[in-house]
Amino acid sequence: MDKMDNITDIVQIKHEVLRLTARHAFAGDLYTDYEKIPYEMIEGIKPQFRCCVYREREIVRQRVRMAMGKLPIDVLYTDADSAQVVHVIPAACEGCPITKITVTQNCQNCLAKKCAKACPFGAITNTPNGAVIDQSKCRKCGKCVAACPYNAIVEIERPCIKSCPVKAINMDKNDIATIDPGKCVNCGACVVGCPFGAISDVSMMVSVIDALREKKEVVAMIAPSIEGQFGAATLPQIKQAIRKLGFDDVYEVALGADMVAYSEAAELSERRAAGEPMTSSCCPAFVNLVHKHFPALEKYVSTTVSPMVAVERYIRSIRPNVVTVFIGPCIAKKNEVMGSYVDEIDYALTFEELYAMLCAQGIEVEETEEAAEDATRYGKGFAVSGGVTGAVTEVLRERGEDTALRVQKCNGADECRKALMLLKAGKLPVDFLEGMFCVGGCMGGPATLEEIQKSKKVFETRLGGAENVTENVESKGLHKANIHRHG
Repeated sequence: MDKMDNITDIVQIKHEVLRLTARHAFAGDLYTDYEKIPYEMIEGIKPQFRCCVYREREIVRQRVRMAMGKLPIDVLYTDADSAQVVHVIPAACEGCPITKITVTQNCQNCLAKKCAKACPFGAITNTPNGAVIDQSKCRKCGKCVAACPYNAIVEIERPCIKSCPVKAINMDKNDIATIDPGKCVNCGACVVGCPFGAISDVSMMVSVIDALREKKEVVAMIAPSIEGQFGAATLPQIKQAIRKLGFDDVYEVALGADMVAYSEAAELSERRAAGEPMTSSCCPAFVNLVHKHFPALEKYVSTTVSPMVAVERYIRSIRPNVVTVFIGPCIAKKNEVMGSYVDEIDYALTFEELYAMLCAQGIEVEETEEAAEDATRYGKGFAVSGGVTGAVTEVLRERGEDTALRVQKCNGADECRKALMLLKAGKLPVDFLEGMFCVGGCMGGPATLEEIQKSKKVFETRLGGAENVTENVESKGLHKANIHRHG
């Protein structure tokens, strides 16, 4: 499909932009023909999803820029936030003219007048037709919302603001959304939360395709949550499809997760002996949350790198000149690469971008011969909430150490933030705090292809691999690798 036939779903629009951008990149004419993509998608003058065809094409044009690794034209940034990957597309933002406090038709015009009595600003008047709010007086305090016995007064918040767990989104003078990079953790919640698709992430896809076309030695590092993203396809089938794109090899990041579990178990034992708590370090959005919003707690974050970095360092030890490409469900991984490991890891892609590349090349995930898998079931388990704790505990058990840990498993941004607040206040007696910023873990990431209920079911049926993490890591010599951020 080269043009949009009444496609109005934002997921389909995003995919089509990525697919066409990838197709031109593989063909080698993207840099000369990228301006043609808006017209390939949208023919004629009849609008499909916005007020006019000209705005639609401008939105597509800005999305093509982001797919090419550039910022939307109207977005500026400084060197201080050059690793920021989530940005607003101003042309796509509707400004959401929402009246925050509104009286609905459920108003019964009751005699108690609790809403008017509760308002400290005199903004509510009771009329024969029900309560009326004077918006010029309303200060959005919400007291009338709480007071109404019929729940007839509602408080509505802009979806992007509501979705952001760190209050990084504001409005400019034109009511267009803006992102504060000093607060943003690049989790991607707003990318999913905006119903108009006005917020997106900058892509590295074209740079990866360029490397493939130049016949460089390029290897993929796939997150364990990839199982379940392509229906019932097995991991060997997915690997084979990626190789058909031109990748020289495909490595499991779950192998890096085994390395992380091995290292974090040892670090946890040391911290417990010293009476000090420790948090996990595998989720980049969680680590960003600590760094930007709870800096006093950074000393408690494990010094072990994330599984992505661990497996990349292993690959570099045996293939020092390869181009490494992480592929996962996480937008924050791009920020991790650009902000902390720009000199180590070359690129990071999402499952959405991988799927667009496969579609652009007409590659389907087909049956192939089964092959041995490198990681343990515990390393693969990093993909779900609680998986890190499970893996670390298993390593302690294998070593014959005490596994009676005081553990706090944080499933989602809200739980992460609350736990860190308690830890900061000294009210969280815990040995190990696992922070997963997405509900459900990586399986619930913002750039997945399937709903978590479906993908998790497939993932669990496919969960296999060796049972002993320690034996797996030591037999491969992985324990000799330096996978710490310091030293």
